[in-house]
Amino acid sequence: MTKYIFVTGGVTSSLGKGIISASLAKLLQARGYRVTIQKFDPYINIDPGTLNPYEHGECYVTEDGAETDLDLGHYERFLDAPTSQANNITTGRIYQNVINKEREGAYLGKTVQVVPHITDEIKRNIRILGESNQYDIVITELGGTVGDIESLPYIEAVRQFRWEVGIGNSLVIHLTLIPFLAAAGELKTKPTQHSVKMLLEYGIQPDILVCRTEHHLSQEIRKKIALFCNVNANAVIESIDASTIYDVPLLMLKEQLDKIVLSKLKLTKNQEPNLETWKDFLGRLKNPTAEVKIGLVGKYVELPDAYKSINESFIHAGAKNECKVRVKCVHSEDITPENAAEKLSGLDGILVAPGFGSRGIEGKITAIQFVRENNIPFFGICLGMQCAVVEFGRNVLGWKDAHSTEMNDATLHPVISMMEEQKKVRNKGGTMRLGSYKCEIKKGTKAAAIYGKTNISERHRHRYEFNNAFMKDYEDAGLIASGINPDNNLVEIIEMKNHPFFVASQFHPELKSTVTNPHPLFVNFVAASLAHSRKK
Repeated sequence: MTKYIFVTGGVTSSLGKGIISASLAKLLQARGYRVTIQKFDPYINIDPGTLNPYEHGECYVTEDGAETDLDLGHYERFLDAPTSQANNITTGRIYQNVINKEREGAYLGKTVQVVPHITDEIKRNIRILGESNQYDIVITELGGTVGDIESLPYIEAVRQFRWEVGIGNSLVIHLTLIPFLAAAGELKTKPTQHSVKMLLEYGIQPDILVCRTEHHLSQEIRKKIALFCNVNANAVIESIDASTIYDVPLLMLKEQLDKIVLSKLKLTKNQEPNLETWKDFLGRLKNPTAEVKIGLVGKYVELPDAYKSINESFIHAGAKNECKVRVKCVHSEDITPENAAEKLSGLDGILVAPGFGSRGIEGKITAIQFVRENNIPFFGICLGMQCAVVEFGRNVLGWKDAHSTEMNDATLHPVISMMEEQKKVRNKGGTMRLGSYKCEIKKGTKAAAIYGKTNISERHRHRYEFNNAFMKDYEDAGLIASGINPDNNLVEIIEMKNHPFFVASQFHPELKSTVTNPHPLFVNFVAASLAHSRKK
């Protein structure tokens, strides 16, 4: 029978439930178990696809085209395994499913209520992964904190679910905070006690407490927490602040979190965790032999989580190249032709980030002109590729009004235009070109050398594309389409001849970069930036 682990949070948000969940999953996977993680988000949006990046961070896209919470990126990066629509459920989707059933008459005239109908739908979504026969263990992270009004149906669903499957087949890990009061010079356990008490009031006794802390927990504090929270002393786990999230699996291994979990779930596989590849990655990450400075040009740079997967991909690629990647965020609205040299000088490479809308677009185009003319390695993603096409059209082909119809639908040179199937779309949520699509790479190109093969598959999230009516003009001038979708002839990759590294993709390579499999585009971009740095 599939075993179920639920991860809840208390005291405050942003304690790192996603990282703890991913770290535990990594340890269990390293012991030979088949593990997956799902995230329940208590907001009413159907998915984060229409949420502002300033509010929610990046929108992560899965292979099957689901727009999901950014924590799914952590799950995939740690486990090196794809997630799907079933791995991220929101309150909006739960209620939508229940209301659709009510409209269909599925409840036979009964009054539809939070209990049992909403909680039953939550439990159904918990079981989807467990009953697929693909996993030995399903870890479910509950978003928000205990006590949030919007989280109550999920807590009640977990209480019911645990009773249905049996205590030995499930457990609850509660992540909480042990704050350090500088004035008193001591750690305080009372917030944790109150958080557990609130969870108990809802009918759930946590099996394991993971305590976020800035200072090590003494045995005395652990015993105190255990006594007042009804858990065993060895089930009080210290989660101390780490220099990198990739340290957390090893910290949890040291705390024996995986052993305690396996004991409580009565799983007896004696295989020791194989983490040699992970340790090798950490060794490279922490002992770089060189350093590069790469500019990230975007319009959401105030919030690092808006480009979470890009930043993590740089970490993976940096470790692969045994170099430290220092990312300098540059707001695209601040870049002008007059100050471009000042803003971008000293950088060894520049990545122009994805995004939507006209704000900051001219700054991105100006940045691309600067790197193209100064032979600085350039990497563009999604809108970054589209901006590269616009810049080349304006400054090389001489079409001064070249633009995307997203920004200027009256241009005489619509070098980027809306996809035909998108022109009839009215709803914004979940209607873009989403998920994994094939790409055929032309032999003899830089892209072919980077991938080492000519048939690939990458993930997308866009409505606009390169306008193939202008293809010949671009390729005659030296900007070639090196990757094409075989089904609709969509340009997926562009690159420029006679440039150290000028590559851009319509897809999002950052969504497939993991610790054990860094994405080749990022690895080669960092390598090119390192070569540029040494040349300077």
